[in-house]
Amino acid sequence: MIKPYAADDVFLAALNAPASRDALRIAWLGQSGFLLECNTQRVLLDPYLSDSLTKKYAETQKPHVRMTARVVAPERLTRIQLVTSSHTHTDHLDAETLKPLIAANPGIQMVIPEATRELVVQRIACEHWWPIGLDHLSSKKISGIQVHGIAAAHNELSIDSRGQNLFLGYVLQFGSWTVYHSGDTLLHPDLVPALAGFTIDVAFLPINGNDPSRGVAGNLDGKEAVHLAQEIGAKLVIPCHYEMFTFNTADPNDLFIPCCHERSIRYEVMAAGQILELQPPRT
Repeated sequence: MIKPYAADDVFLAALNAPASRDALRIAWLGQSGFLLECNTQRVLLDPYLSDSLTKKYAETQKPHVRMTARVVAPERLTRIQLVTSSHTHTDHLDAETLKPLIAANPGIQMVIPEATRELVVQRIACEHWWPIGLDHLSSKKISGIQVHGIAAAHNELSIDSRGQNLFLGYVLQFGSWTVYHSGDTLLHPDLVPALAGFTIDVAFLPINGNDPSRGVAGNLDGKEAVHLAQEIGAKLVIPCHYEMFTFNTADPNDLFIPCCHERSIRYEVMAAGQILELQPPRT
């Protein structure tokens, strides 16, 4: 089992230490989960902080054997204003993570693909009206954070009977920062045009690839993630969606890092539980 860079009390002490004004703090929580902080605003992106999938698939032909130990219990994360779910796969919409997280943060708000509302309400047992639904190219200001929906293909662009997307990524604008969290996605024709109007400071992109033999929907691989980062002009790219489950992972050294060097793309490979602090550019 991979030991996090920091976990539990050590992680929380680092998280709650004073930060530079207007800096962007980024903590990788494993899989596609990130905690972002700028000044007094804290956002959680697609957190998975339980062993629910390991338990669910333990006696099946697709065991989800955890590779990296949990960084922190969800109920210990406080001062969270916003949490996202990009789609309803459990590693992106986990009741065992979200229920204690919501209980520990009474004012928290949640953004979801509008097309997934019924399943979200059922899974986390919340009021039907409570989640804030978005669709491709729709946008709402939530707790002072502008959130834009960007369609994702996992593996296809899937829509419901009302034409709303079941899989989204999100662009978030808060403080002086613009970040893009793709959720689970492959490249698709609408993706780069939808992001063309943003100046992306940080892009969080999956690199575990698309291998049908795994029996699960796929994602960008490392080379494709670098290509997307270059196409959208991301100033920094951080890979994710690996080192959580043994059957569905990748090594950043295989494709991602060499392609970043080849294309002169700035990147940061984080360890689970690591906190990165980015300073805003001087004006």
